[in-house]
Amino acid sequence: EVQLVESGGALVQAGGSLTLSCAASGFTFDDYVIGWFRQAPGKEREGVSCISNSDGSTYYGDSVKGRFTISSDNAMNTVYLPMNSLKPEDTAVYYCAAVPGSDFVGCYPRYFGSWGQGTQVTVSS
Repeated sequence: EVQLVESGGALVQAGGSLTLSCAASGFTFDDYVIGWFRQAPGKEREGVSCISNSDGSTYYGDSVKGRFTISSDNAMNTVYLPMNSLKPEDTAVYYCAAVPGSDFVGCYPRYFGSWGQGTQVTVSS
């Protein structure tokens, strides 16, 4: 059974930093693409960043490029998302999700089948 557990969400001031973690189990980690997505109240879920655990290729949404950096520790089956220069508009529930690398089409929520429970990030102005 695929399990994804996010942690690291918190309340932080604008300009601050947080690192989210996604601990994965129940599947062959190296064969999967892991993505971070977020959903703000009243908005659609959007792709933040994705990483291929097989070749390390990454994707970033335009709104987070240069501020967020995704990384994967294949030995720990964990994906990290350090977030810097946080803005109030980054406030959302952040989810990690997984899809087999062979099924990966793009860093969009509809292509990911396994999801964590989410962690709240709130950035105050």
